[in-house]
Amino acid sequence: MGKLIFIAIIVLLVYWLIKARKHTDKKIESLADTSEDMVRCAYCGVHLPVSESIANEDNSFCSNEHLHKYLASKS
Repeated sequence: MGKLIFIAIIVLLVYWLIKARKHTDKKIESLADTSEDMVRCAYCGVHLPVSESIANEDNSFCSNEHLHKYLASKS
């Protein structure tokens, strides 16, 4: 009876490890799909996603304040 319980525990452990590995592989694939290009703020140099940046001509900025400071420094 003891051997039967031991074998059942081993089988369950192997099943759990295989299932956990498949779940991890799916998580890695989903992270790869959400990647986004990064840009650098022309004023302070911080890197941020394109969707969060403010574009002006060929430059990108992390905030409106930095956009205005950059434009003021160029004038």
